[in-house]
Amino acid sequence: MSDGKQRKLVPAWRAMLTAMVAGALAGAVAVYVTGGFSGNLLARGSGDTIQRAAPVAAAPGEEADSCPAKADRAKTVAASATGQVAAMLPADPPQSLSKLAFNAPDGKPMTLADRAGKIVLLNLWATWCAPCRAEMPALDALQKEAGDDGFEVIAVNVDTGDDTKPKKFLTETQVSSLGYYRENTLDLFNDLKKRGLALGLPVTLLIDGDGCLLAHMNGPAEWAGEDAKKLIQAARGSS
Repeated sequence: MSDGKQRKLVPAWRAMLTAMVAGALAGAVAVYVTGGFSGNLLARGSGDTIQRAAPVAAAPGEEADSCPAKADRAKTVAASATGQVAAMLPADPPQSLSKLAFNAPDGKPMTLADRAGKIVLLNLWATWCAPCRAEMPALDALQKEAGDDGFEVIAVNVDTGDDTKPKKFLTETQVSSLGYYRENTLDLFNDLKKRGLALGLPVTLLIDGDGCLLAHMNGPAEWAGEDAKKLIQAARGSS
């Protein structure tokens, strides 16, 4: 082969390799790995432009979503997200998440509709997610202090595989108040991704008693602090 032909083939192979790597990365689940509770870098007023997906229309045969009528309520609640939870954004518009499915602590399938009437802080986490490990004790503390008949922190593990690693993770992080919720197929994460709500892990959603999304955040936060408690109190008062 002549030198001229070799020079033409090398760039082509490089282009193919680049495309393969890009495709592999596009299919992976993102994870926030910067130091501290970096989710607050997306806080309102930071100057960052946040892309939002268009609202998801109801599928044929599916009941219409009545949650958009709660847009003002979502803005009011999200306005209370300051300080350490300032990255929490108002749902724009609010949408129903009542059909989100995962397994309950007893291992049986459930949906958010099973928590009707209760404010829910839904958090998705995985054992390989370093920021998840950092914020898990705070989520546990929030559930211990504020959890009752009207509010629950539902932290759903999305590891694929069996329960060995997730349960070891909870033991290592000394979690004792959170229930062991589980979804090991990534269907839950992918559902939220399609809705434009999940960019990576962790992702946290504030949902009212009707199953309507009020606010959402990508990245970790300090959930045991006064700022988080103020946010939850605002959500309680809006119901």
